[in-house]
Amino acid sequence: MNESNIRQLIDGVKSHKMSRKDFIRLMVGVGLTAPIASQLLTHAGVAQAAGKPDYAPTKRGGGGALKLLWWQGATLLNPHFAVGTKDMEGSRIFYEPLAAYDSDGGLVPILAAEIPSVANGGVAADGKSVTWKLKKGVKWHDGKPFSADDVVFTAAYAANPATSSVSIGSYKDRKFIKVDDYTVRVEFPEPTPFWADPYCGIYGCIIPKHLFEAFAGEKSREAPVNLAPVGTGPYKFVEFKPGDMVKGAINMDYHEDNRPHFDTIEMKGGGDAPSAARAVLQTGEYDYAWNLQVEDEVLKRFEQGGKGALHLSWGGNLEFIQLNQTDPLKEVDGERSSLKAPHPILTDPKVRDALALLVDKDSMQKFIYGRTARATSNYENGPAQFASKNTKSEFDIEKAKKLLDEAGWKPGADGIRMKDGKPLKLQFQTSINGPRQKCQQIIKGACQKAGVDIDLKQVTSSVFFSSDPGNDDIYIKFYCDMQMYTTTQQQPDPERFMDQYVSTNAGSKANKWQGRNTVRYVNPEYDRLYALAQHELDPFKRAALYIQMNDMVCNSHCIIPILHRPMVSGIASNLRVTPTGWDNDLAILKDWYRVA
Repeated sequence: MNESNIRQLIDGVKSHKMSRKDFIRLMVGVGLTAPIASQLLTHAGVAQAAGKPDYAPTKRGGGGALKLLWWQGATLLNPHFAVGTKDMEGSRIFYEPLAAYDSDGGLVPILAAEIPSVANGGVAADGKSVTWKLKKGVKWHDGKPFSADDVVFTAAYAANPATSSVSIGSYKDRKFIKVDDYTVRVEFPEPTPFWADPYCGIYGCIIPKHLFEAFAGEKSREAPVNLAPVGTGPYKFVEFKPGDMVKGAINMDYHEDNRPHFDTIEMKGGGDAPSAARAVLQTGEYDYAWNLQVEDEVLKRFEQGGKGALHLSWGGNLEFIQLNQTDPLKEVDGERSSLKAPHPILTDPKVRDALALLVDKDSMQKFIYGRTARATSNYENGPAQFASKNTKSEFDIEKAKKLLDEAGWKPGADGIRMKDGKPLKLQFQTSINGPRQKCQQIIKGACQKAGVDIDLKQVTSSVFFSSDPGNDDIYIKFYCDMQMYTTTQQQPDPERFMDQYVSTNAGSKANKWQGRNTVRYVNPEYDRLYALAQHELDPFKRAALYIQMNDMVCNSHCIIPILHRPMVSGIASNLRVTPTGWDNDLAILKDWYRVA
């Protein structure tokens, strides 16, 4: 079946000549997976019908305490300031978006009454507007009514440059109009295929106007509610110790029947991934453990304890290396790693190509991560229609040596390469984590054989992923030559994932290092393709644009993809959850429950 045939079938679904379910069944029959087929419809503007979750409780509460382990503890509880996943997750206990993403990448209504579509009139056929109908009767945790005023205010708050929100890209340059108390229309200046960017998923959480209005803009960081949230979620705020613990209690006024199930919730931070895995899988002390980046052999031993099991939620998350395109040692206008100071070594493409040849990602996958990762040469790994087939990985020390020779880096007496009297020495940082330290050692060993001196640096996770702009060891400042971590793609659409290489998104002192382009990659052609993809309504042409962008950044080796990683969670045997690789772990927390 060719592209033209598939387009005709999609048109059939749009015109109601074929059901969404029948389309997906047909696509599965010709070799696609169900999630991929679903995504083809979603990107063509055909909304997914909301399904009923498998939820057993027949009353609100009675589930006792839910104990979660997030070994990187949340440091703030404002979803629009959440730089790291830990802060997004902590915020998600209390705040909700209009819609969340399920495991298939489909939208699930949360504060929305329904998911907009072309069929129900919510999505404009020209792609220039989307209209959201809101649930009625929803209350903020302080008893105030939730309405369209809060939804429109959230957009204005996030879009204000003075607020310095991480979500500004989802809200700037768009109009947000209150139609009535329970209807909001979003108007886009151009046709916009990713109409679900505002108000959905990790950047979509709605905040209360009556509590944040006085702290918009320059005063945004002064709001007391940044640390004591008042949301609409299934649990109300009780206590917060930054970096350590978040506590909540049941919201008896929650807007869905028989939810939530648990009476209290505790998210414990700190420690490390192995201890978190052990506490759920082996000892049963906790119910859920997040992001178990632990050697697979260790996880298998813990699972033998019988208290819980591992769960893999595949999305687009990537463990990768960044090669700084700016000089981390030179200070310009009060900041290091400035766009005004190019990196003296890593701006040479031959050096970057050589370093890419020195990363043995297959060994990392086989001997460290096992079933919990897949070696990859792509930045964008899912959904499948966005995954490029044009990139490749190669581990070859001899080829790396030849490239370094060509770049003018010649071996010195001690084996370390020199050029213009300076050694080829690079500082390589990552967070403290068993698998990451082993990967660092593998890379350092290969680099030594090629004559590259690698200085390894490890930073405590709570510091490395901190949102504190006053800390020089946070990854978003990138005050070293190389760094490794997992970048999370928490939406099935790649628009908010691939914006990390748009030049105007470069992190800087001016934007409090909230710009998502941490590597400071600048390429006008990339910027042009990204702008085209933002307004291309044809799903096939749009996918091709993102594949070009992926190839551009990957083949430049400003980044080195290593492993496509699922969300690896430890779940107690009696806990029933709704995990998804396309949103926060706690995105659909309202549907979690315990069986007898």
